[in-house]
Amino acid sequence: MSKDIRIKKGLDIKLQGEAAKIITNAVASNVYTLVPEDFHGIIPKLIAKVGAKVIAGEPIFYNKQVGTMNFVSPVSGEVIEIVRGEKRRILAIKIQATKEQTYQDNGIFDVSSSDATAVKNHLLKTGCWSFIKQRPYDVIANPEKSPKAIFISGYASAPLTADYDFVLQGRETELQTAITALGKLTDGKIHVSVGANSNSPLVNIKGITLHTVSGPHPAGNVGTQIAKINPINKGETIWTVTPQDLVIIGELLLTGKFNAERIVAVGGSSVKTPKYYKTKIGAEIASLIYDAGIEGDNFRVITGNVLSGRAIKPDGFLGYYNNTVTIIPEGNDYELFGWNKPVFNKLSTTRAMTFSWLNPKKKYNLDTNTNGEHRAFVLTGKYEEVFPLDIFPMQILKACMYEDLDEMEALGMYEVAPEDFALTEFVCVSKQPHQAIIRKGLDLMLKEIG
Repeated sequence: MSKDIRIKKGLDIKLQGEAAKIITNAVASNVYTLVPEDFHGIIPKLIAKVGAKVIAGEPIFYNKQVGTMNFVSPVSGEVIEIVRGEKRRILAIKIQATKEQTYQDNGIFDVSSSDATAVKNHLLKTGCWSFIKQRPYDVIANPEKSPKAIFISGYASAPLTADYDFVLQGRETELQTAITALGKLTDGKIHVSVGANSNSPLVNIKGITLHTVSGPHPAGNVGTQIAKINPINKGETIWTVTPQDLVIIGELLLTGKFNAERIVAVGGSSVKTPKYYKTKIGAEIASLIYDAGIEGDNFRVITGNVLSGRAIKPDGFLGYYNNTVTIIPEGNDYELFGWNKPVFNKLSTTRAMTFSWLNPKKKYNLDTNTNGEHRAFVLTGKYEEVFPLDIFPMQILKACMYEDLDEMEALGMYEVAPEDFALTEFVCVSKQPHQAIIRKGLDLMLKEIG
């Protein structure tokens, strides 16, 4: 029996360029790239060096802090470059793919007869542990700790993001297998959330507690759902997995192959024919966006959604956890007297010379312009209007900035992740980088408290 969760605080940002429900096979990428930055907090130790021949699912590097945690190649091919930064820090690992793909055979895994230790060891060895994240700190889960619950959000509420109800169709077997395996890793419940009137395959999965979520963004954020269902206290851990990553885990357990396939929504007002593409983790963005077509020559490509994604160059690569690529106009122009005239073509949460509130269903063609520069925090009350967690957003941001660990703990830092502050960053009249501030605060707590 499902339980309803209704979110009242938030903001739906309706943008032009939603991906049509059409799936096209993307042009095969020549090079696939793993970016250790995607695995926040991991110190990579290379296994494969430049010139090494690898097959899909073969370990490329492992976590220096947890030697059994492997990270594997999404494709078969040759390691052609290791990009390094300061102090020889690994920035990217590039693999030139072969035309015919071959896969490492990890063997069919019998979930029903295996215990928690066997499941954990298998996921660590085969590279699937990287898909399991934890709260607090929003990092890859510590396999030495047991979570009090596992959360999976099948409701995507961020602007232009991929529709899980659509991309998961026909993957019921893989989803069920992955859920059964994860159920052995916790003594608590597996909470799965879907949208109201959803036709998601997740609805019929066994071994879960189903929740129906409604309301504006960030209703689909797993952090919002955790706060409403089972808040995190000091010393507690919750694991999270995205639905498309469940499919990869389930397929590996059923077939023994690490299939890094992704169905990616390519959308945005700068895209001529927004739709879905079937590709693989780490693929060249060019293999997606130029088939869809781009309007103009002044645009920004984002791997992820417009609120919490990462800006990349057109010759960049799909992020490890991303199932959305968004392309919108670059806002590097100056609008004369933009602060002193009525605004009809922009979304605003205020009514000061803005009129978006008159047409709440209108879709906008917004660019990346912040329309201002960084300044001191201003007490407006706008953060609280779009922030559904029972936390004081401005106070916790300030505590992170002056690095007061006791105050960060008291204000609820264990519950949050950077994406939970994407909307407060969007409405911020002070133009402060909220998500970066929270990320630095979480890193400090992880280092000092652990």
